[in-house]
Amino acid sequence: QVQLVESGGGLVQAGGSLRLSCAASGRASSNYVMGWFRQAPGKEREFVAAINWSGGSTSYADSVKGRFTISRDNAKNTVYLQMNSLKPEDTAVYYCAANTRQVYYPSSRIQNYDYWGQGTQVTVSS
Repeated sequence: QVQLVESGGGLVQAGGSLRLSCAASGRASSNYVMGWFRQAPGKEREFVAAINWSGGSTSYADSVKGRFTISRDNAKNTVYLQMNSLKPEDTAVYYCAANTRQVYYPSSRIQNYDYWGQGTQVTVSS
């Protein structure tokens, strides 16, 4: 079992920055892939970024490449999402997720993630 708790969401103006954190408890987070997803009102949940067990391999959605950075601190069992140059279209509930079946490849497939946090709201005003 893995428990995930997100923090760091809030309201920010367009062009601003936020850093989301995801603290994992239970099974050590260094043993699996972690990802961030988001869901805007009326839309399906979509992939944002993922990172493998060591942090040596990452993947990003095209919409956030060059603006968002995913990282992890295995000593703290925490994954981060640094979000820069935020746009109004980034407004969504952001979810942290664990893919405990994979270690090396940071998959973007939502079906591969088996544990989810409760989500944190990010609102970007224009």
